[in-house]
Amino acid sequence: MARPAAKARVPKHLVALAVVAILGLVLVADYLWASSSASSSAVWSSRLNLHTGPAGSTPPVAKKIKEDKKSVGSTGINATFADLPAPELKWEEMAEAPVARLDGAAIQIKNLLYVFAGYGTINHVHSHVDIYNFSDNTWGGRFDMPEDMAHSHLGMVTDGRFIYVVTGQYGPQCRGPTTRNFVLDTETKEWRGMPPLPVPRYAPATQLWRGRLHVMGGSKEDRHEPALEHWSLAVKDGKALEKEWRSEKPIPRGGPHRACVVANDKLLVIGGQEGDFMAKPGSPIFKCVRRSEVVYSNVYMLDDGTTWKELPPMPKPDSHIEFAWVNVNNSLVIAGGTTDKHPITKKMVLVGEVFRFNLGTLEWSVIGRLPFRIKTTLVGYWDGWLYFTSGQRDKGPKDPSPKKVKWVALGTVCHCHRCVVCLFF
Repeated sequence: MARPAAKARVPKHLVALAVVAILGLVLVADYLWASSSASSSAVWSSRLNLHTGPAGSTPPVAKKIKEDKKSVGSTGINATFADLPAPELKWEEMAEAPVARLDGAAIQIKNLLYVFAGYGTINHVHSHVDIYNFSDNTWGGRFDMPEDMAHSHLGMVTDGRFIYVVTGQYGPQCRGPTTRNFVLDTETKEWRGMPPLPVPRYAPATQLWRGRLHVMGGSKEDRHEPALEHWSLAVKDGKALEKEWRSEKPIPRGGPHRACVVANDKLLVIGGQEGDFMAKPGSPIFKCVRRSEVVYSNVYMLDDGTTWKELPPMPKPDSHIEFAWVNVNNSLVIAGGTTDKHPITKKMVLVGEVFRFNLGTLEWSVIGRLPFRIKTTLVGYWDGWLYFTSGQRDKGPKDPSPKKVKWVALGTVCHCHRCVVCLFF
């Protein structure tokens, strides 16, 4: 009698490979879902009450939305490093920007937001200015910057007509800084030079205070070591009244990427970091390599010109916020940024909270959350609405680390990097 055929045995290593393949497909599907949902073209808006100031009117294409007071916190991030609880906001997308930017700069004058320079990709930097009109939700009026003006990590401030542009990084990757300074007449679109800084700096804190242009902190020429120096120059109507910068009281803690604000005749410097990417030694393209960074929450105030005082710190350490703030109804509002590395993954962590600093009570609060965590937001405020554009966003609700810079510029998946978003106060 014939014996039945033996069942074919599948080698154990093939079974293991099949299991690994299935798990891999599941992980890829989960990643793609997270990426697509985080970068959806849907953006939201929500009413937020600061209890002071006019209600404002609805901007173009905005909708009437009820306030949602639901508090939300971390969404799956390791509990040792989570988002702060915040009211849930609904955001709405506005007109798409002509180009994406990282480490660009922005200055608001009335209903216009002047958006300068920045990285398009890590190997390409912009050398022009785009203008967003808050009144009609349009972009236009592009014009070029001077050929020898820095392209990122700029110090910048305005007196309401003239925009003063100080030092910064010239070129892509991690190239060196420049001492060159410029002033732009926004009415004529004419540029003129200003006396150079004593030494170049990356992303210094910059403000106009009591008739002088103040520049302080930032990173030194190696792009990594924090600087403490503080200089000022007398200026008026877009012109320097002195030929050389004057040394002022050094800032207690140096470093780049901090908000610098004049409020109630006091000079405030908020947040920032020590350390940054550096150029790889010997690299012909100045390729960026990571170095240690310490992000901080310190707030310093100079009220008499001679003594720095420390004010209550931010709710969490926050950096890359030099153009991420507005002064509204005696409150500073700061949106997004970066905080300390995740203690387990050691990756950069982006900030999605919207912070408020009440200048009357000197108290901080978290008043909302952006539609995604984002680095180097460019913020403006008009007619009761808060706007932001540009920056580098997170990988998704469960991953606060940043996407690659090229994703910001291409806009293929994360096109909301290039949109202006509004929030009703």
